[in-house]
Amino acid sequence: MAEEIAIRGSNYPAKERNPLAPLGLSIITLGIYGIFWYYFVNKELAELGKARGSTELGDNPVTSVLAVTIGAIIIVPAILSYWNTWKRHDTARKMFGVQQGVDPVPGFLLTLFIWPAGAYFLQAGQNGVLEAQSRA
Repeated sequence: MAEEIAIRGSNYPAKERNPLAPLGLSIITLGIYGIFWYYFVNKELAELGKARGSTELGDNPVTSVLAVTIGAIIIVPAILSYWNTWKRHDTARKMFGVQQGVDPVPGFLLTLFIWPAGAYFLQAGQNGVLEAQSRA
C-alpha cells in the first residue's frame, strides 16, 4: 500500500509507492495504471519544485502524459518526455542531497528499452527524494 508523504511547502500529498507497483498494476490494468503512475511521478516532481520556488522540476505533468500516450504515435515526444522526466528526477535528487539512485542516461535507456526496469528505478529514486525532502 502507498504511504502518503507531505510535500513541505505544498498541500499536495505525495505517495511512497512500492517500486514493483508500476509493473504489476500495469499488467493487471492493461497499461492504464502505468499512465496514471507516470502522471503522478511528474506531478510530485512539479509540486516539489513549486514548493521550492523552482520550475526545474517541471510544471505541467499532463504534457508529459500526452507525450507518452498520444505523442508516442510520432515517437519523438515520448522519447523526449522520458528523457526530461529522468533529468527532472536527477535535479530533484541533487536538490535534496539524495545519493542513491540511477543517473539520467542509464535510467532513460532502461525506461526506453526495458520499461519495467526503468519504472522500478524511477519509483525507487522518487521514494528516496520524497523521504529526503520530508526530513529537510
